Amino acid sequence: MKNQLTEQDIQDIIHKTVRQTLGLSAPENKPDQTAPHQPPQQCSSSKTSEKRIVALGTDHGGVDLKAILKQDLIDLGFEVIDCGTHTKDSVDYPDIALKVAELVASGAAWRGVIIDGAGIGSCMAANKVPGVRAALCYDHASAVNSREHNNANVLTLGAGMIGVNLAKQILKTWLATDFGGGRHARRVDKITAIEKMNLTDGK
Repeated sequence: MKNQLTEQDIQDIIHKTVRQTLGLSAPENKPDQTAPHQPPQQCSSSKTSEKRIVALGTDHGGVDLKAILKQDLIDLGFEVIDCGTHTKDSVDYPDIALKVAELVASGAAWRGVIIDGAGIGSCMAANKVPGVRAALCYDHASAVNSREHNNANVLTLGAGMIGVNLAKQILKTWLATDFGGGRHARRVDKITAIEKMNLTDGK
């Protein structure tokens, strides 16, 4: 048949349709040979910009654990802001906790993770920063509860209290657990109200 499409006609139609769908200008003759490379570049750029950022810090007691959890975060697709420390020379955990907490409170980081010997002091320090709800987690249940009930945005871990495998499980669970909302939202709002009240009355 005279009106039968050739293989080249079919290829031209496919390329034209793809380019129009992507919002690219239509080719004048043959399809632009660089076109197939453009969509992957755009997707890669989009994925990078949509990465969730986790601020991660430790005192000298959790340097080894931080290195392990940092790699886990990267493997899970998160972008990591490493707030130190990077050696086992003694540092003060409140300084590290403050760096992580401020990044979360400002919105520069989506979540924060702080490690020290027991996880208690960092939790206390981080919770002094308005907008931060830090939770010390020591097992799967506390990781779930802190996110589902309390909408915790900072996790603290005690490197001297839990093993590496448990720490990895807690971190993964904590990051994957959504806030439950509902009655829990009302209670978290009351925590925020207490925070605001003390900010106003304390000055």
